[in-house]
Amino acid sequence: MPRSKKTLPTATLTQVNSVSEWIAQQSQQDLLRFITCGSVDDGKSTLIGRLLWESRQVFDDQLSALQLDSKRHGTQGGEIDFALLVDGLAAEREQGITIDVAYRFFSTPRRKFIVADTPGHEQYTRNMVTGASTADVAVLLVDARHGVQTQTRRHAYLVSLVGIRHIILAVNKMDLVGYNSQVCETISADFSSMAEALGFDSVTTIPISALAGDNITQRSAHTPWYRGPTLMACLETIDIRPTSFDKTVFPVQWVNRPDADFRGLSGTVVSGQMATGDAVRVTRSGQTAVVQRLVTADGDLPVASTGDAVTLVLDREIDASRGDVIALADKPLEMTDQFEATLVWMHEEPGLIGRSYELKLANQWANASLTALKYRVDVNTQTQQPCRQLALNDIAVANIALTKPLVFAPYAESSHLGGFILVDKFTHATVAAGMIRHNLRRAQNVHRQALSVTREDRERLNGHQGKVIWFTGLSGSGKSTIANALEKALHAEGRRTYILDGDNVRQGLNKDLGFTDADRVENIRRVAEVAKLMMDAGLIVMTAFISPFRAERQMARELIGADNFIEVFVDTPLAVCEQRDPKGLYKKARSGQLPNMTGINSPYEAPLSPELVVDTAQRGVEAALVDINHLLKNSFGYINATDI
Repeated sequence: MPRSKKTLPTATLTQVNSVSEWIAQQSQQDLLRFITCGSVDDGKSTLIGRLLWESRQVFDDQLSALQLDSKRHGTQGGEIDFALLVDGLAAEREQGITIDVAYRFFSTPRRKFIVADTPGHEQYTRNMVTGASTADVAVLLVDARHGVQTQTRRHAYLVSLVGIRHIILAVNKMDLVGYNSQVCETISADFSSMAEALGFDSVTTIPISALAGDNITQRSAHTPWYRGPTLMACLETIDIRPTSFDKTVFPVQWVNRPDADFRGLSGTVVSGQMATGDAVRVTRSGQTAVVQRLVTADGDLPVASTGDAVTLVLDREIDASRGDVIALADKPLEMTDQFEATLVWMHEEPGLIGRSYELKLANQWANASLTALKYRVDVNTQTQQPCRQLALNDIAVANIALTKPLVFAPYAESSHLGGFILVDKFTHATVAAGMIRHNLRRAQNVHRQALSVTREDRERLNGHQGKVIWFTGLSGSGKSTIANALEKALHAEGRRTYILDGDNVRQGLNKDLGFTDADRVENIRRVAEVAKLMMDAGLIVMTAFISPFRAERQMARELIGADNFIEVFVDTPLAVCEQRDPKGLYKKARSGQLPNMTGINSPYEAPLSPELVVDTAQRGVEAALVDINHLLKNSFGYINATDI
């Protein structure tokens, strides 16, 4: 029976004698997090709705709303549609599908539960990964009529990646196949053969009908051949032992300084424990101190354990701030700036080697780039396939390089220090989720060599600073022409210069690269590295490249340094460039002979805030030089010999 908004669950009150006893019992129960996943329309939302109903978590007002919604949006011919208890978005109800992750809480006398209902459609795989990332168990549904599908295999692979070790294979809609035991056995065998390589600790197959309630909380008379537990009994008794990480991990979230007499480091102990008197170490700097107090809102603690939110008060002031990770001094954590990881690509924009992203690991941030794509995983066969870029929902193994070392651990040991996300620098969208497999040892064996002659020494000898002037624009816009004229003017003034021209560089250094998006990204990455080395030699470097993508131009700016980088956008209209067509490329592109021509069948992303815009259709080369000279003088003050 449904319960009113002010009553406690009937199922739990039968086990206790008072409200206070019930509250005490609830506080002592352990919590199980699980997800429902599987292919589209396998009944995930219906199952959760049935679990809420059977555990008496549906209030009277919810029941009334559910009955009304079932008539309006339901798929059960006017009968109660349990899926509507979970599918709350308007688009979900209109289409009869799950789009976003929906979290629901319920409890029984034996356990408390948080369940995440995850979408089955392939385009919402990213949402499924979000739900799985905090779960202990996966209830993987399979439609008895259709058996194991591609998305079933994908979700099984994904839950294994994020560290879920227990699977409940719920063979749903058994009522639609006449409760045939052979159907259930065949599906169980198919899944078991596929799951052998995924390393699950347990796979429990349960035949159910979420709509009819078979084997959900009570054993069904329709399946006398099934001797195993009901779904609820399995969830109540499954033994979850979290992965043990023997080191204390305390990411600093905030430096707490309410007044001049108090300074603490606030955060949550995500692994291990620490006590007053313990010596701790800031991993980044190596500085150590002793814990004097462990402050909480309810008073000081003698010991802080996993999950405790505390403020550390140390015996002395040390350099620690948000983004630092603190550990026990005698059990230090590792750091890395290169590692191998499994990536789940979550964005429509492709993932490209060399493109720069922001990486968030625990509470740490760093710029990161893919340095190699080792292989893509085919979820159907679990085979490894070569790839040059990542598409939406691809699962791949890649090498990643960071601009600074971060504290880490393999994901198999610690999900907190091994799980990360990649974020697009411009849109701030999460483009990938990743799990660190292992550190790349070569990162520990390569060290920067200190040079006796510095950049300042070379600039002093040259008589001017080293800078990079980055010309970008369509083919035929006049980049090379202006760069060449500028170099002649600077050379006449006694400046030491060099032009990195797109065509010239592709004759040697980059002759192995084509014109796909991935190759264009790598082309600009290499050029930026070379330009930086030349700038360090004290040269004024001019680069003349189409460089069509903002992300790579931003990467070049960050690598070279904003103070040393001038972006000149040669903003000549496409029609003018095509009319000039100095190399005949536009003609080839229009005839279909050149499939990746920027401006025709490949995009050009114009700069949003360049230091200078030049339109050669309106102004000639001499006028452009005047503008550039003026910019250089104002920005750096060294264009004329008398200014050095």
